Amino acid sequence: MSKPLDTLKLLETFSRIAARGSISAAARDLNLSQASVSRQLKDLEEKFGIELVRRTTHSLTLTGAGMDLLNDARTLLDDWDAMLERHGDGADAIKGKLSVVAPIALGQMALADIAVRYQSENPDLVLDWQLEDQVIRFAERGCDCWIKVGPVPDDTLIVRPLAKVERMIVAAPALADKLAKPDMSLLETLPCVTLEPFFRDRVRLWQSTGDMAVFKPYERMNTNNVFSAHRAAKLGLGYTILPRWFVEEDLEAGRLVDILPTWRSESLTVHAAYLPARFQPRRLTLFLEHLYAGVSQIPGMEAIS
Repeated sequence: MSKPLDTLKLLETFSRIAARGSISAAARDLNLSQASVSRQLKDLEEKFGIELVRRTTHSLTLTGAGMDLLNDARTLLDDWDAMLERHGDGADAIKGKLSVVAPIALGQMALADIAVRYQSENPDLVLDWQLEDQVIRFAERGCDCWIKVGPVPDDTLIVRPLAKVERMIVAAPALADKLAKPDMSLLETLPCVTLEPFFRDRVRLWQSTGDMAVFKPYERMNTNNVFSAHRAAKLGLGYTILPRWFVEEDLEAGRLVDILPTWRSESLTVHAAYLPARFQPRRLTLFLEHLYAGVSQIPGMEAIS
């Protein structure tokens, strides 16, 4: 094996260690012994003459130099992978591993359907589908694509807006009946299930005419989980603000009611973020195309061209 390929192998091992956060987990993924992975890490540190990680009994963190090398390594590995994909045997086939981090609710429901269909159409592809609402450290996570609701706070990434998400005020029918008619002024007196980080101390609503209303909700429950807010609203604890795609079936079945049909909360933008690369792997490029086409079919999601 040539020296460049030896180094590429060491960089692959280092990238896996960073993604998994431990040498033992990386060893399991690579089907190697822990001693072998430790040796490869040491070889890489000796080759560059820098310390890449700091290890304690219970944790492993990258040094500043390690983070810098990891960013370059990921770019190099992505370009190498893409080159093999373009010029190797079976270059037209979609294969290899595609690692995606998606929001919990969207990734568990609507986006999961899109991703599974994509994998089913490309059976040689291995899909790694991880769900996470919190901000991730993309370079350390080692994913190919990060789908996030709201801004992506990482200027090293290419960020592509996918869709605007419609959000509406919904409540159980029994609570909705307490509104003799859709009346904005009554909302301050009705119990509310607030959902952080999207709304809590203030509710802001807009009409298509451009009129805006702001009021303080009468909070009965606060949660940071959309499933909990949805469940509480269905049980009649209070109204809440949820994405249309999430409640469409409940609205059709009458389990929830859109209590202010002419008013909407501020829409949210769904983004796809990924590393810049000279040769983007076809499996990622085609997944993004598949994803963009798929979100346009989701109720309450307007694709952004």
